[in-house]
Amino acid sequence: MKLNFDPLYQKYPSKRYPIYAKNGMVNCSSPLAAAAGLEILQKGGNAADAAIAAATTLTVVEPTANGIGSDAFALIWSAQKQKLFGINSSGRAPMLASIQKILDEGRDADGKMPKHGWTPVTVPGAPAAWAEISEKFGKLPLTTVMEPAARYAEEGYPCAPNLSQAWKQAYWAYRRDFHEPCYNGWFRTFAPLGRAYEPGELIRLPDHARTLRLIAETGAEAFYTGELAEKMDAESRKHDGLFRYEDLAVHKAVWVNPISVNYRGYDVCEIPPNGQGITALMALNILKEFSFTEKDSPETVHRQLEAMKMAFADAFQYVTDPARMVIDYHTLLTPEYGAMRAAEMTDCAQIWTHRIPPKSGTVYLCCADSEGNMVSYIQSNYNGFGSGIVIDGTGISLQNRGADFSLNPEDINCLMPGKRTYHTIIPGFLMKDGKAVGPFGVMGAYMQPQGHVQVAMNLIDFHMNPQQALDAPRWQWMRDGSVTVESGFDANLALALQRKGHDVRMDLRTPSFGRGQIILRLENGVLVGGTESRTDSNIACY
Repeated sequence: MKLNFDPLYQKYPSKRYPIYAKNGMVNCSSPLAAAAGLEILQKGGNAADAAIAAATTLTVVEPTANGIGSDAFALIWSAQKQKLFGINSSGRAPMLASIQKILDEGRDADGKMPKHGWTPVTVPGAPAAWAEISEKFGKLPLTTVMEPAARYAEEGYPCAPNLSQAWKQAYWAYRRDFHEPCYNGWFRTFAPLGRAYEPGELIRLPDHARTLRLIAETGAEAFYTGELAEKMDAESRKHDGLFRYEDLAVHKAVWVNPISVNYRGYDVCEIPPNGQGITALMALNILKEFSFTEKDSPETVHRQLEAMKMAFADAFQYVTDPARMVIDYHTLLTPEYGAMRAAEMTDCAQIWTHRIPPKSGTVYLCCADSEGNMVSYIQSNYNGFGSGIVIDGTGISLQNRGADFSLNPEDINCLMPGKRTYHTIIPGFLMKDGKAVGPFGVMGAYMQPQGHVQVAMNLIDFHMNPQQALDAPRWQWMRDGSVTVESGFDANLALALQRKGHDVRMDLRTPSFGRGQIILRLENGVLVGGTESRTDSNIACY
C-alpha cells in the first residue's frame, strides 16, 4: 500500500498546497530558520547539517519556544546505512535535587514542582545533540553549519507576527510575577527596550552569537566542561540554585533504537521513553483494531479520543527515565495489548485518567536531501521561554523541564537526583517495508502524541496530502473526558461527540493545537512537504 492523495484537493481552509522539490527541503516554524537550513544544503551539506543549522537558528529567531538551554530529540534516516537512528539528548535533574530538599526549603509551589526559577532547571541537552549529530552524520564543519544562526543573532532579524504575540504574553507575565534578581538576565536579554518586540522590529541578540560560535568551535565542550559551564555554575550558586558544573560535565547525548507500531502497513516510529512518543504508538496500536472510512464522523473521532485517553493513562502510570521504569515498555506495544484495550472501548466517553496536560513551548523541524537522508528533529524550553533564567552575557535561556517531575515519592515520575523526567517532545517518522517514507511531527506538550495520531491517520487512513493532513481541524483531550476543538472544527460533529458523553469545548487559540511539519519522499525520489498554517511556518527547498 502506498500513500495516495490529491495535491490540489482542499477540504480545509488554509489555501496552501503541498510543496514539491527534488534536491532538498527544510520545513520549519520560522522562514528564517528554514532559509538557514537551505543555505547549508546549497553549500554542500546534507540533511543532518541542515537540521543543525535550522535548529540553532530557531534558538535565535524563536526564543519564545526554545533556546540554547533546551533539550532535543531526533530520528535520522541514513541513506548510506539504510537505517533509522534515534538520539535522546534530554538532561537529568541536578544531583543536589531531591523531593525532601525542595519541600524542606519551601521551593515547591502548592505541593508541586515550581515552573520557574532555578528549581525546575535540568541539564540542557540541545548543544550536545548538535555536536553529536554533526560528528556522526554531518558533512560540513560545525562552525560552518552554525554560522547562519550566529549571523542572525549578530546582525538582527525582523520580528514575525506570531513571535511578537508570544513575546508579549511572556513579557507581561514576567513583569507581573518575576521580581527576584535571578530573572534580571531575562529582562536584559529579551526586553532591552523595556517591552516586547512589535512585528517588523529588528531583534539583535549579540550574546547568542558569541555563545553559538563558541559551541561550534569546541564541539559543545565549552558548554559542558568549559567557559559556559563555569558561568552557569556560578549563576546557580549565586541565586541558591541546585544546578552545578558537575551536572553538565557528565551529560551525554544517547543514541537509541527507535520504537514503532505497524499501522496498516506503515511503521510509525518514535523515540523510546523517557519520551512520550510511546503514547502515540499505544493509541495507534489500539486504533488499528478498527476500520475507518470517514474522517469527520462521530465514530472515528470518538474512537480516536478514547484510544488517546487510554494511552495517556498508561503513559502517566509507567513512563519515566527508562532506568527507573518498572515494566518493559515494549509490552505496551504488543498487538495483544492493543486488542485488549480496544475491546474495552464502548460507544460512550469514559474517564481513563485524571491528569491535566499543561501548555508548552517547542519547535519541530524536518529536513531531506538529494542523497536520501532525512531528519525529524525537535527541541524545547518546555514552557515558553523556559525557567525564566538567562545566564548573563551568554544568551543561554535554561529550560524548566524539571517542572514535570512529581514531588510524590510514590509516583513513577517522582524527582530523584540525576533522573530524567517524562518528556513531552517527540519527533515522528514513517517507514514502509524497511524504507524511509518521511519525517513528521506536531509540537506542543501533551498535544504532541495526539497530533501525531491525527496526522498519521490523515495520511494513511484518509489519504490526505501532507498539507491537508496538517490543516485539518484538530481536537485535543484535556482532562476527565474534556475535549477542546479548533474554531474550524465541524459544529455538528462536536454536537454528536457531546451526545456520546464528551465534554466538547471550542478553543480559539490555534497555537494550543500544536504546530507541525511533514516531508514525504515519493517513489521517484521527489520530496513533497506540508507546513503548519497555524504559525509563521515555511518550506525552503530547491
